[in-house]
Amino acid sequence: MTEYHIRTYEDRDYEAARAIFANGLMEHNPAVFWYILSRPQTHLLLLGAFLLAYVASESVLFSFGVVSALLVLGWIQTKASSNDYIQGALDGDMRDIRGTYLERKDCCFWVVEHGEEVVGTVAVTHPEEPSRRGRALELKRMSVKKEHRGRGISKALTRTVIRFAQERGYKEVVLGTSIVQTAAQRVYESMGFRRVRIIHPFLLLKLLNFHIYIYRYEILETY
Repeated sequence: MTEYHIRTYEDRDYEAARAIFANGLMEHNPAVFWYILSRPQTHLLLLGAFLLAYVASESVLFSFGVVSALLVLGWIQTKASSNDYIQGALDGDMRDIRGTYLERKDCCFWVVEHGEEVVGTVAVTHPEEPSRRGRALELKRMSVKKEHRGRGISKALTRTVIRFAQERGYKEVVLGTSIVQTAAQRVYESMGFRRVRIIHPFLLLKLLNFHIYIYRYEILETY
């Protein structure tokens, strides 16, 4: 980490921070798609489509074509859903990073510099869950450029958030990460975060057993 520097966000970082966030999420599209394909529910859907097409056409080739078309549509829908989420964030908290994270009490946004290049981000804000407010802060918008991963940047950013919360008297740091973000899960668990809850943002995701893990870190006085 000696060649990397973590500092508070500045307005000149705006485009870089938004791009790192968006690109980082888009990288997960293939993993999300393959996870959905691995579900038994998806297997049954594709098998049913194949059988219906075969009964209607008596053509194996046509039936495979129908299944192929469904796979293409599934990939398109996966990307569209991801793009909708990303655009919602870019139009939401990431539209006014300063106002959202630097001008609100006990919130912050950091970037990681490598030379003059911004290569990572993380933010901290108040949890959406009312019962956690006043006790916990939420880690959000963690992302590191692909070519700079594996150098301990994510752990350093996480420690930055934990220290920030501790200095302000908070007892916990919470965060959410999806089932396919296995690298992030390993980082958080290695640092003492515990998985405490599973949520399904949408009914379709619940049917596909695609869930979000909620993690919590208990801040010790000696951290």
